Amino acid sequence: MTVPGFQEFMRPFLEEVSSGKTRTMQEMTEAVACRLGLSDEDREELLPSGTQKVYSNRIAWTRTYLKKSGLVESPSRGNVRISALGLDVLKTHSGPVDIKFLSRFPSFVEFHQKGTGTDVLPVTGKAVDLPNQMDEKTPEEALQQAYQSLRSTLAEEVILRVRQCTPDFFERLVVELIVAMGYGGSLLDAGRAIGRSGDGGIDGIIKEDRLGLDVIYIQAKRWSDTVGRPEIQKFSGALDGQRARKGIFITTSTFSKEARDFARNIEKKIILLDGNELSNLMMDFNVGVAPVSIFEVKKLDLDYFEEA
Repeated sequence: MTVPGFQEFMRPFLEEVSSGKTRTMQEMTEAVACRLGLSDEDREELLPSGTQKVYSNRIAWTRTYLKKSGLVESPSRGNVRISALGLDVLKTHSGPVDIKFLSRFPSFVEFHQKGTGTDVLPVTGKAVDLPNQMDEKTPEEALQQAYQSLRSTLAEEVILRVRQCTPDFFERLVVELIVAMGYGGSLLDAGRAIGRSGDGGIDGIIKEDRLGLDVIYIQAKRWSDTVGRPEIQKFSGALDGQRARKGIFITTSTFSKEARDFARNIEKKIILLDGNELSNLMMDFNVGVAPVSIFEVKKLDLDYFEEA
């Protein structure tokens, strides 16, 4: 199974603290996972950024949402217990505890609307429709999903423009990217090397490091058709002719399964970069793209508030 949407955490979380005892968040993390039947693999699933576990993120936001609604309290750092209002909810409400249900509590509505920058709505004690209401995603997940969507769209635009450029421009682009990644020594060194074409299927020879202790041979194809195994075999043969062990084959299109299998199974190290991988590397190393906005996500520095 996969980790449920974080709204499905809320009622199990409340029920786990229904005894009225103060529980640590470490205990709650384990208890809710057991209630939901999450496997070890489920608990290790990462957000797209790879910086945080999905389950840990969702259990933390579950506590925040329930706390902002007044259903749980945090008597001390890292601890949680149910409130009188939370006990009343469990006694009188048998349905799901989710965003729609929490919207009947004034403190949650105020918290949510401050976060979305919307005007505060009058609270009548009934569930209200919250603008920009989240469904099964925590704020971090929604932000990362939006980022991945923007990145995917930009990647398509980048590779489209690369396919339209001239062969000379493409060669310069490859040089700048490889140098930006830390290879090739300097732009001058790399620029001299990459232009040596016609040498048995090799478009360029570039330093692997600034001292030139090893070299990498490059083949760059500004193609729209799929690159098949025969092209990789030719490149491998060209490397043999140079007594070379390392090569990079770059294309603006894609590689066939047979081409990737061949490159993976031979003794030489040949890296295949297709159009998608090329555009992502260009974005990662700011080649052909420019930053527009930077959003810095911060968290509370608990150590700062520790008193001697």
